[in-house]
Amino acid sequence: MAEFKELPPGSPATAQVTNWFENRFPTAFDAYRVHMSEYYAPKNFNFWYIFGSLALLVLVIQIVTGIFLVMHYKPDASLAFASVEYIMRDVPWGWLIRYMHSTGASAFFVVVYLHMFRGLLYGSYRKPRELVWIFGCAIFLVLMGEAFMGYLLPWGQMSYWGAQVIVNLFSAIPFVGPDLALLIRGDFVVGDATLNRFFSFHVIAVPLVLLGLVVAHLLALHDVGSNNPDGVEIKATKNDKGIPLDGIPFHPYYTVHDIFGVSVFLMVFSAIVFFAPELGGYFLEYNNFIPADPLVTPLHIAPVWYFTPFYSMLRAITGEMVYVLMACVVLGAVLGVAKARISGVLKMAVVGAAVVAVALLWAIDAKFWGVVAMGGAVVILFFLPWLDFSPVKSIRYRPDWVKWLYVVFVINFLILGYLGVQPPSPVGERVSQVGTLFYFGFFLLMPWWSRLGEFKQVPSRVTFTPH
Repeated sequence: MAEFKELPPGSPATAQVTNWFENRFPTAFDAYRVHMSEYYAPKNFNFWYIFGSLALLVLVIQIVTGIFLVMHYKPDASLAFASVEYIMRDVPWGWLIRYMHSTGASAFFVVVYLHMFRGLLYGSYRKPRELVWIFGCAIFLVLMGEAFMGYLLPWGQMSYWGAQVIVNLFSAIPFVGPDLALLIRGDFVVGDATLNRFFSFHVIAVPLVLLGLVVAHLLALHDVGSNNPDGVEIKATKNDKGIPLDGIPFHPYYTVHDIFGVSVFLMVFSAIVFFAPELGGYFLEYNNFIPADPLVTPLHIAPVWYFTPFYSMLRAITGEMVYVLMACVVLGAVLGVAKARISGVLKMAVVGAAVVAVALLWAIDAKFWGVVAMGGAVVILFFLPWLDFSPVKSIRYRPDWVKWLYVVFVINFLILGYLGVQPPSPVGERVSQVGTLFYFGFFLLMPWWSRLGEFKQVPSRVTFTPH
C-alpha cells in the first residue's frame, strides 16, 4: 500500500480535495499523467489532427442517443416502424434524439474517412505505428457492420430491401454461401428473426467490440507516440530530462485545440440536425419513411452514402469485367517474372498462382467476385504499412506528382460513391469499372510507384511556425 501524501496546513480547498482523491485512486491520476499532462505530442499538429477526437465525440453521441432510443424502440417486425414513429411524434424531444443518432451515423463516417485520409497523407501507418493503423482499420470495419445492422432497425422500405440485397450477397460464396445467408437472416427471408439478431448485435455485441478496439487504438498510439505532418520522430531528440524538444504536453495545449474543433463541428452538426436532418435524402432516404413491405420492391435499392463507393465496386464486377481482371492477373504475372529480381522457384510460384487465379475467375460466378471486390476494398487497407516503400513518410517530402495522384484517388472515391447512389446505367457501369481498377491499382502498385521520383530532404526536427 502506497503512503498517503500530506499537504501542508492552509493548502487551498481544491488542492485538498484533489489530494484526497489521489491518495485513494492513484491509478486514475497516473493514467491522466501518462495520457494527458505528460503525454508529449508533436508541436506542429495542424487541423487534420482534430478528426480523431471528433470521432471519439461522435461515438459518445451515438452511445448516449442510442440508449435513449432503446427505451422506446420495439425490436419486432410488426411494431418496429410504429415505435420509431412514436419516438418521432409522441416522446418528448424524441425527434431530436432520433435525428442526432441518424445524423451522428453519417458524421461518424465523415470524420473517420477524413481521419484515415490524414493517416494516408502523412504516413501515419508506417513503422512504428503499424499496429495503430491495423486497430484503426478494424474500427472502420466494425463500424461498417454496426451501421449496416442499425440501418435495418427503422424497418422502412429501404432498410428492409437494403438488408435483403446485402444478406443475399453472402449466398454467392461457393459451398457455404446459402447456409451462411440463412444463418445471418435467421430465416429464409428477412423478417422478425433478422430484426432481433441485428438489434442484439447493434445494441450490445458490436459496441463492446468497438469500444475495445478504440481503447486498444489509443493505448497503442500513446505507446509509440503520435506522428506529425513532417513524419519526424520527436522522441529522437530529447533534453536532459528525457522530454522531446519538439513535443508539448497534450493537456492543456491540444485539449484546447480539440475543444475549438469540437465547437466548430457541433455548430455544423446542430445546423444539420435542426434544419436538414435528411440532407436531401442522403442521410435519411425518403423510402425509409414508408413501412417495410415485402410485396413492393422500390424502383432503385441503394445503401446509405457511406457504403456507396464499395457498393459501386460490387456492381462493377460483371462478366466482362472478370475478363479484364483475368488479363490484369496475366499481365501482373508476366511483369513479375520478367522484372522482379527473384529466384526461379519464386517465379514458378508466381506463374502457378496466376494460373490458379485465372482458373478461379473463369469458374466462379461474377457475383461472387463482386462480393470479393467489395470486401477486398476494405481489407486491403490493413496491408498499407507493407505496401508503401517510400523512403519518406509525409506527402510534404514526396514528389509533387504524388500529390496529384492522391487528388485523383479522392475524386475517384467520390465518383464511386456518387455512382453507388444512382440507378445502374451503361455509362455508370463503365465509369465504376475504371474507378474500381484505379482504386485497387493505387494500392497494389504502391510498392512500385511509391519509390519513383525525386524526394525532398526530410528535416531532422519538425518544422513549426507559431500562430
